[in-house]
Amino acid sequence: MSQLFSTELLPASDRIDAWQWNAKQICGDCLIQLPRASFHGTIDVRDVGGLRLTRFSSSPLSFSKWPSDSLSAGNRFCIVITQIAGVRRYVQNGTSVLLYPGDSTLIDSGHPWSSECSTDCARLYLRVPHWLMENHLHRTDIPLAQRISGGERLGATLCRLSQSLYEEARRMQAEESAAALEAYFEILSACCGGNSASIPRGAELRGQIQRYIAAHLSECTLDAAEIAAAVGISVRHLHRLFLVTGGTLGDYIRVLRLTGCRSDLANPGMKNRTITEIAFGWGFSDSAHFSHTFRKQFGLSPRAFRSQVGSEASRADEPALLELPPAATAEGCWQPN
Repeated sequence: MSQLFSTELLPASDRIDAWQWNAKQICGDCLIQLPRASFHGTIDVRDVGGLRLTRFSSSPLSFSKWPSDSLSAGNRFCIVITQIAGVRRYVQNGTSVLLYPGDSTLIDSGHPWSSECSTDCARLYLRVPHWLMENHLHRTDIPLAQRISGGERLGATLCRLSQSLYEEARRMQAEESAAALEAYFEILSACCGGNSASIPRGAELRGQIQRYIAAHLSECTLDAAEIAAAVGISVRHLHRLFLVTGGTLGDYIRVLRLTGCRSDLANPGMKNRTITEIAFGWGFSDSAHFSHTFRKQFGLSPRAFRSQVGSEASRADEPALLELPPAATAEGCWQPN
């Protein structure tokens, strides 16, 4: 689902009524106070894994929401708000929080709440069923109207993930959306002080995965299903672990293999082995694909690299290796232990 409303093409006299009507389709009955002159705004709703992620961007406005008397557990939501631009105040249960760009907070739709901003601002709202939020945070006492600072690492990561979910929503497949949301909620849980036991567990799993990959790197059949089964997790969870770091499983394996090939090509003791033999020995199964990825990673073909190393060594008094630049790595990928 994707739905976009903008005041841009509307007459100035119709913008406020149109905004209020569209906002209430998202937020339900609420009181919105808007300036009577020069108002502008957009509302963009996107579906991410079955959850509704909305970007509100507007001139200054204030908002007050009272839950319906008929509100039940089935239609009660938590809203994760991420401030994108401008400074906005949110109030719930007597607690007030001021969000700057990059900050986030949680609001419970089952309690009255309000917000206001004196300048143009933009924010993302992710609506999550209350019961689902409790499951993800592993707690029933959800911290409300508390600032998750975008100036801290976890808060900054949460903000970036929220924007990525919004930007990629239309392109992600169902499984990708599910994996991305799991990563998002894991970071949110850590930001809220929940699920702390999963942090060392995650580090332990990463170590197990790295060791298994290193031991089986030469096998061209090495894949996600095999790795996941070896460490006792699902394939989805395996990909999610890499997604959190910003890299992918494929990137990590590819960089390890290419680095191993580069080392062998620069080793005088391996000069009797062909380039194809070296590539296949590190798990590549197609020489053309290997040459293409090697050139992309290091800037020259395997043959040219080997020739360059040999020429450099022959000019020295004794055989020596060309001083190589540090191995290129895929951004965000784990480094070998």
